Amino acid sequence: MDVVASQTPSATLLEPIFKALAEPNRLRILCTLGTECRPVTDIIRSTGLPQTNVSFHLRILREAGLVRAERQGAFIYYCLPDPELLQILRSLQCWAEEHSPTSISQGDVSDQRDERSAKSCG
Repeated sequence: MDVVASQTPSATLLEPIFKALAEPNRLRILCTLGTECRPVTDIIRSTGLPQTNVSFHLRILREAGLVRAERQGAFIYYCLPDPELLQILRSLQCWAEEHSPTSISQGDVSDQRDERSAKSCG
């Protein structure tokens, strides 16, 4: 059976999102945005990435519907399209921390979650 034919509509919908999120710098950019709209210069400063890389990743994130651009005067600000996206990323991060092989083998996950919350997305 053809792989494309076997995909469910929800898998087809999620594929470009997970493909965009698979790149660590794009996740850093999303986490940097938090709930605020920020100009590219702030994103560059927060991530330490070069301007060309930030612009490239923002384009991919915008095409995947994970950020939106707003023109404010001479500047373009980037925002999450919905604050719920940040909560989804935080929930996914917590789930991954709780289910990672290292946290399961080390015992008490709640202590590790407290330590990692300072490094979390947002």
